[in-house]
Amino acid sequence: MKQDGIDLGRRGFLIGRRLARPEAIRPPWSRAASVAAACTGCGACVPACPQNIIALDADGRPALTFNAGECTFCGACADACSEPVFDRSIAGFPHVAAIGADCFATRGIVCQSCGDACPESAIRFRPRLGGPALPEIATDRCSGCGACITACPAQAISVSGRPLEAAHV
Repeated sequence: MKQDGIDLGRRGFLIGRRLARPEAIRPPWSRAASVAAACTGCGACVPACPQNIIALDADGRPALTFNAGECTFCGACADACSEPVFDRSIAGFPHVAAIGADCFATRGIVCQSCGDACPESAIRFRPRLGGPALPEIATDRCSGCGACITACPAQAISVSGRPLEAAHV
């Protein structure tokens, strides 16, 4: 049976299956475990963020939405929180940027928006014959701030876990 045009998400809903929610991106210096254990859902971090990238998710916990901007690591969210959710002794984010197959450069269209937006200069472009230069992310330099996600016109950039060799950052 051909399944083109069938909304499998709706079908799952109708038969009682819930789709797994993607893992939320938590504010800097917080981890899913600390948010689950200590966050009361008060939302004090939401208006404190000058970039307006923090919102409460469906569970009432803070999550980042990089489509509105990037994290500047100003610390306003941590300062506004009265609970032990934030730990500034750990790396800001446990993730780095990852470039997907929808990237314009991989499809032969010249684009370097992500590299221009990256404040850490973590995105370099590798020249190639017969096409535009391809972006590569130096994971040891990437802070996970989301500036490249916001700038990508193809919405081809997401976050992925930090590689183990760079996890000590």
